[in-house]
Amino acid sequence: MVTDALPLLKSRLGISTTVRDSYLTRIIEGIEDELTTIQGIVLDTQNNAHLMFVVDYADYRYSNRDNPMMPRHLQWRLHNLIIGGGNSV
Repeated sequence: MVTDALPLLKSRLGISTTVRDSYLTRIIEGIEDELTTIQGIVLDTQNNAHLMFVVDYADYRYSNRDNPMMPRHLQWRLHNLIIGGGNSV
């Protein structure tokens, strides 16, 4: 999912160089690990809703390093992922 998520995340953040690619990739990988290992969600690489959730969550993580409060819209989407077993966002 990283190969699909990275260009979308960079576009959202307005980043056009590869300078931050390794950092952004680690954020995306960390989110994927957290969702699958801790939350038990099976991410579908073909599901655009899953992809965009990872991108939005990575954007939040990158832009809000000092703010531990997850925005309500991400909480709601994560809750739907957990309840739906990864079938919805």
